[in-house]
Amino acid sequence: MKKFKSEITGHLDIFVTENEDELNGEKMRWKEILIHGDPDGLKSFAKLLIKIADLNQDNVDELPIGAREHIHLRPKFDLSNSSEMVIVGRLDAKGNGVFYDRYISKDNC
Repeated sequence: MKKFKSEITGHLDIFVTENEDELNGEKMRWKEILIHGDPDGLKSFAKLLIKIADLNQDNVDELPIGAREHIHLRPKFDLSNSSEMVIVGRLDAKGNGVFYDRYISKDNC
């Protein structure tokens, strides 16, 4: 997202954990994304999410039809040194509102 630079203030840590457990002899594996921050870090992250959500993509001239606005949050710059690189973006495409192919709705069980 070229229009917005990162506005993360405070402290924000985003990382992935891999978990494994056994239940009734069956191994289960899952990943979790953990987002932790101090009040300033969490509030600035929330503001960034609202800014992207409220953005009218049709008014962004540099964004081609069918593209989605997004921003990269980088460790050491926007996030803690212990964070993973994170991309936050819109699911709906400019001009047509189509979601990308890999998306499966939570309603589609």
